[in-house]
Amino acid sequence: MRPTRLYINIDHVATLREARKTDEPDPVVAARACQESGADGITAHLREDRRHIQDHDVERLMQAARVFNLELATSPEVVQLACRLRPYQATLVPERREEITTEGGLDLRHPNPRLEDTIHRLDQAGIRISLFIDPDIRALEAAKELGVPAVELHTGRYAHSWRRTDAALEELRHAAAYAASLGLFVHAGHGLTYANVAPVAAIPQIEELNIGHSVVSRAVMVGIRQAVLEMREAMGESWEPFLIRS
Repeated sequence: MRPTRLYINIDHVATLREARKTDEPDPVVAARACQESGADGITAHLREDRRHIQDHDVERLMQAARVFNLELATSPEVVQLACRLRPYQATLVPERREEITTEGGLDLRHPNPRLEDTIHRLDQAGIRISLFIDPDIRALEAAKELGVPAVELHTGRYAHSWRRTDAALEELRHAAAYAASLGLFVHAGHGLTYANVAPVAAIPQIEELNIGHSVVSRAVMVGIRQAVLEMREAMGESWEPFLIRS
């Protein structure tokens, strides 16, 4: 079985840059360094409020990233940009202006014409689509009905409780197995750190992890190349370059 892919989310490199509204640190330079050190791909979230990643970052990341995963909500102008640039993957996430970071998965309990239209537009542009959802059986079934190839399981509950209980880890294991049984590719992310990543990386159905804040935080201390290498070690895996399957 192939090692779990590691995508590094470089949003918070841009957060540091935007704190001074200058041109450094450059998320694109960080993306290249991450890939040189073991990242299989790069993730960035272009938010409607542009609080960190900017449009010009996405344009440049399209050229710099070996595999680029664009996180976005259903904002029409962001969707339009995605359809024009055509990243390898688009992960649809919920988005609220007042939140510090994305909290919780997409609510798929009720029909959402705007989400359905966004999925259709991205699919027509030839972009692989993933939905960021909670590890919930009904959400997985709804994702399958929407016709997307992949889901990203929100690991926030696990990240907040792993020291006290194994319940959230078991929830992730069950959801990952069920998603795979539905024919969905399974990704995971949110709140994963060097201390808690190994059990999630060991779930056999999870093929991709998206990790950002912990790696960028560690990079402040040791540099981003070393931080990526240490995350690979924490996942319990050696690294082989990921090649997109045609």
